[in-house]
Order: sequence, then C-alpha cells, then structure tokens
Amino acid sequence: MADAASHASYLPPILTFCAGAVIAVPLFRKLGQSAVLGYLAAGIVIGPSLLGVIQDPDAIRGTAEIGVVLLLFLVGLELQPSRLYSMRRDILGLGLAQMGLSAAVIGLVGWRLGLSGGGAVAVGVALALSATSIALQLLEERGDGNETYGRRTFSILLFQDMAIAPVLALLPLLAVTGTESGSPMRALASFGIAIAAIVAIVFAGRYLLNPFFRVLANSGAKEVMTAAALLIVLGAALLMEHVGLSMAMGAFLAGVMLADSHFRHELEADIEPFRGVLLGLFFMAVGMSLDL
Repeated sequence: MADAASHASYLPPILTFCAGAVIAVPLFRKLGQSAVLGYLAAGIVIGPSLLGVIQDPDAIRGTAEIGVVLLLFLVGLELQPSRLYSMRRDILGLGLAQMGLSAAVIGLVGWRLGLSGGGAVAVGVALALSATSIALQLLEERGDGNETYGRRTFSILLFQDMAIAPVLALLPLLAVTGTESGSPMRALASFGIAIAAIVAIVFAGRYLLNPFFRVLANSGAKEVMTAAALLIVLGAALLMEHVGLSMAMGAFLAGVMLADSHFRHELEADIEPFRGVLLGLFFMAVGMSLDL
C-alpha cells in the first residue's frame, strides 16, 4: 500500500501540468499569442506566486531542461556541416557584433551607474546573451526558421552558445576579490578542456555514430533506436555541461554530426514527441519560478 501511495503522489503534479497546458496554450493561441506565453502563464498560475499548486519549481527544472536540449538536437539535425560552414560569416560576423555592441552599451550604462570596470564588463556580457529556447520556439511556431532573418537570428544564438566557454574563462580574470594566483591558469585550462570535448564529439559523430546506429537498426528493435538517440543526445549534453559549456551546445553538435546520416529522419521522429512535452514543461517551470 505504501508503494501504491508513493506512485500515486506523482499523479497530481503531472495532471496539474497537463491541465495547465491544455487550458492556457489554446487560449493564448486563440488570442493570437505564442504558445510560449501560454506555458509561462500556466506556470505562473500554478506556481508559488498564485495558486501554489506546485511549491517547488526547482524540483522539475532539471528534467524540464531536457526539452531545450532536445530542441537544439533537432535544430542540429536540420543543418548539415556544409550548410553550417556556409553560415560562418553570419555566425562570426553578426554574432560577434551583437555580443560586442550589446555588452559594450550595457556595460557602459552599468559603469555610469557605479559598477567597477570588471563588474560592468561581467554584467554587460551576461545581459548580452539571449534565451535560445524561447527565440527558437517562436521561430518554429511562425515557420520563419528558413527565412533570411530566421537564419541570421539562429546564427547569433549559436554564436552566443559558443561564446560561453570564453566568457567563463574571462570571468575569473575580472574578479577583484578572493583571487588566487592560479585562477587565470585554471580558467585557460578549463577553456582547453572545453575545446577538447567539442573535438571529441565531432570525432565521434563523424566516425562512430553511423556504424553504431547501423548495428542497432539491423537488430530490428525500434525502441532500442529511440533509447540510443536519447543516449547520444543526453550524453553529449552532459559532457558539455561537465566541461563548462551549455547542454544545448552539446546536443546541437550531436545533431549536426548526424545531419548527413541515413537515420536522420528516424531519429527526428523518435525525438520529436519528447521534445514537445518537455519543452512545454520547461517554459512552465520558468513561469513557476517567477515571483510576481
């Protein structure tokens, strides 16, 4: 009986999330708004700020973030390495310009308001970053991902994700209190480890993943292919997080490496249902964390 009660205790939160989604999202879409706003509103209503049905948003945030990881994996599946290379000017040019100008303007305002030089740089860089998950979801809803502005928006978002490693290496160098003599060297070492992890994912994607999926496909077990896809995506995401980069960056790289694979469409069909549900849960978790 105790086991039955413990299993039943998971049902009320799940039912709450489902009810919030099926009520709020159609309502907001009928009003001409994005589904993202519907998920956020549902999260605010059921979160601690209003009804308090869910008291601890942090308990589900870790699971919900997998939705963002899967979203970036699916985006990567649509971008062959050759196409990604053709976007290099937008990624490096527009991405660097957006980060540099935004960080400079915001940092200058912070400095004029009394922040130290290092503090102004840190705040400027942090606030120059965008919410990749929200921006990509809006582009997908509008069907504008293949438009010129959609591709350029994605290029800027991708550059921001790639800039996380240098930013994390920069922050210890800006610190003015509690620094140690080894901090710059540790920061540079962390940056080197992050680059090595990216190289490892690229190598595995180019030479190991296709033979791996070919062996699994020959087994004839479809559910094993789904499990393998989740293993690759979450494994790459966890590796990137471990070396100080974003999980989304690891999932995106895994997707790009599989974009030329014969199994691309099957992987996309396997991952899509998980992505939709978990991404909605992620936006609801963000809404629940807002303190009105």
